[in-house]
Amino acid sequence: MTKKPTGSNRRRAMEYKSVFEDVANVIETARSSAVRSVNAIMTAAYWLIGRRIVDYEQKGKSRAEYGQALLERLSADLTAHFGRGFSVDNLESMRGFYLAYPHERILKTVSARPPGTVVPVGESSETLSRISDSAKGQPGKSETLSWISNPIELAGAFPLSWSHYVLLVRRSRSEEARAFYESEALRGGWSVRQLARQIDSQFYERTALSRNKAAMLVKGQKALPEDAMAAEEEIKDPYVLEFLGLKDEYSESDLEDALIRHLEAFLLELGGDFCFVGRQKRLRVGNAWYRVDLVFFHRRLRSLLIIDLKIGEFTHADAGPLHLYLNYARGHWMREDENPPVGLILCAQKDEAVARYALEGLPNKVMASEYRTALPDEKALATEIERTRAILQRRKDMALPYLATRRDEQGR
Repeated sequence: MTKKPTGSNRRRAMEYKSVFEDVANVIETARSSAVRSVNAIMTAAYWLIGRRIVDYEQKGKSRAEYGQALLERLSADLTAHFGRGFSVDNLESMRGFYLAYPHERILKTVSARPPGTVVPVGESSETLSRISDSAKGQPGKSETLSWISNPIELAGAFPLSWSHYVLLVRRSRSEEARAFYESEALRGGWSVRQLARQIDSQFYERTALSRNKAAMLVKGQKALPEDAMAAEEEIKDPYVLEFLGLKDEYSESDLEDALIRHLEAFLLELGGDFCFVGRQKRLRVGNAWYRVDLVFFHRRLRSLLIIDLKIGEFTHADAGPLHLYLNYARGHWMREDENPPVGLILCAQKDEAVARYALEGLPNKVMASEYRTALPDEKALATEIERTRAILQRRKDMALPYLATRRDEQGR
């Protein structure tokens, strides 16, 4: 017979719930604050990098002509020294960011703060005074902020995150639109998702054409449920991870992660032709980030093998992302002496396992036939997926009674 909870037990449960909620709130607040601090410093650093690139290019036509070559060389050297985060595309974003937010605007932003303004994190009152005094001199010259080389001293000049500024610079159709979206994002505390949604919906243009602009602005400040971003998501922002030199090789489910790790070992066991390149390898197309589950290099075929794992049922829509990955790999990861990459979709649905190769991008049928001969048989792969999934499921089922017992013991 199950004992009914007594009044003291209910009281203890409520007290514990209150403690837990308070601690959880502290952690969420601390995480959000940490992300904001990192983002402010990161944004200032990228502005300074952009300034240095522009200064170099504008010293003379001879150097400006080699702007792209500069970015490519700088990208290679910075990547070798610091790791990810310094692709040519990212460096172009930094350069564009500086051009969109030149010295004059940054100085005006900082020096225009009224007395008594709360100093943003990472920015001291002394720094504000130094920047303001400098602005009173010759604000139009590039030397005005030449003494600032530490991004911490400049962090307070950028109240939005780097992801916000990337969207503002890349996707605003005009300077007026960019200023509008920036102002509204600051006023309403828009998340990156909300800013992207408003830009996509042409909120600026619709507000400008509206007869009741005040009502439009009030309506635009209302966030939708999908706009919200948890602190965990912000911490795993690819920009933040790259800036801190951290890896983000994580998976959204234990089953998917276990399958990926097992398939990695399985393919490597097939012979010396498979060379492991990366797991959860990240790529960016436009403003969107994607992750490729597994990337191998096949020595005999001299090509990359891009593997995309699907936990659910395989559909025709799954082929689209894979071809996107293949096109990206062909343009950014493939070397001159290599053959085009080939894609493999693995479906690990409970009642069905499927393996599908994407060979349409190969130059001729002979090469496609060679790929089919060298790569693992699709049926063998499907069988291995099903066998692995069953093993993992059994392990999970065996662990459930133990976990339930532990929860009961902790709840007493």
